[in-house]
Amino acid sequence: MPGYDIVIIGGAIVGASLAWQLREEGFGGTIALVERDPRFEHAATTLSCASIRQQFSIPENIRLSRYTLDLFRRLKDEFGSDADIGFREKGYLILASEEGRPVLEANHRVQAAEGADILLEDAGALQKRFSWLSTEGIAAGAFGRTGEGWFDAHALLSLLRKALKTRSVDMIEASATAISREGNRVTAVTLDSGETLAAGIVVNAAGPNAGKVAAMAGLALPVEPRKRSVFVFEARERFNDMPLLVDPSGVYVRPEGSVYITGGAEPYETDAAADPTDFEPDWPLFEETIWPVLATRIPAFEAIKATRAWAGHYDYNTLDQNAVIGPHPEVGNLLFANGFSGHGLQQAPAVGKALAELIVHGGYRTIDCSVFGYERVAEGRAYRELNVI
Repeated sequence: MPGYDIVIIGGAIVGASLAWQLREEGFGGTIALVERDPRFEHAATTLSCASIRQQFSIPENIRLSRYTLDLFRRLKDEFGSDADIGFREKGYLILASEEGRPVLEANHRVQAAEGADILLEDAGALQKRFSWLSTEGIAAGAFGRTGEGWFDAHALLSLLRKALKTRSVDMIEASATAISREGNRVTAVTLDSGETLAAGIVVNAAGPNAGKVAAMAGLALPVEPRKRSVFVFEARERFNDMPLLVDPSGVYVRPEGSVYITGGAEPYETDAAADPTDFEPDWPLFEETIWPVLATRIPAFEAIKATRAWAGHYDYNTLDQNAVIGPHPEVGNLLFANGFSGHGLQQAPAVGKALAELIVHGGYRTIDCSVFGYERVAEGRAYRELNVI
């Protein structure tokens, strides 16, 4: 039976970031990175809207994303002079109604305390700043002047995986089908090829499939796949100053080259675990819900032409829409990096750093991720993130 010091289940952005950070921290043991979809056709990483923000409601999420932002700023130093992920630092604009204004203000206080460059303005100031914006029903908005925007997820993932090819990481194309346990330790991972990998440490970085992977070890993890549709449309007007705008309804929109992309506002009543084979965009959501909101919020978008769409699954933590990071309290050599609920791509390098420090040094050093530990799951104690987009 081949054996590895660390077997990482999931080779997209979270797993790849961890493998890279392990080598950065000086880990000299053997690493296997297991990925069932090596072209990432259905990966949450590559089907996301690929954005980064500091506008969260809890400090730890802000710190995780700020670490990734710092990595973006030194990308060429880390990965070479030709490293480019097309980062567009155009900001987020999160709008609130009068009812939602207290939450927006409370979140802004947390963000300001963490040093995030977020400007809180009332409707009048927003109207002056963004002439194309209708502030009907809007009381205030929070605008990220720096440190927020969007990028190319494929490019970031490619940089990391290319770097791993020179760092003695075995990248295995397979699905994990079983995890063996002896008492309070996991000992091996079985693959759909029939091969079994002995493992000193197993890391669950399986994205939307994380709940099923945890169950292979006899453990409960409240993470399931949720489908999200993204729609592309054309409009006559181009707004060069447009950030990623989030309406109080949950609808978001942002520029993407010569077009725009939009999504959000999935009905809470019917939002449930996705069929693992369902990647069909929900066109009625666009026509019945999203387009009317766009036309109200940005009058120029009353006349638009939808051109295409895609759908992806993301890993949704049903407990509190927050990540689960770190070891299981009883099965200590099984580590979690799951449940990011839509912000895993932007936080993956930071989570990889945190777990690499935990493995190599025995504790968190750069970012303390203790609040994201599995203990809260076992206790049913939510640590809720309010800014879920």
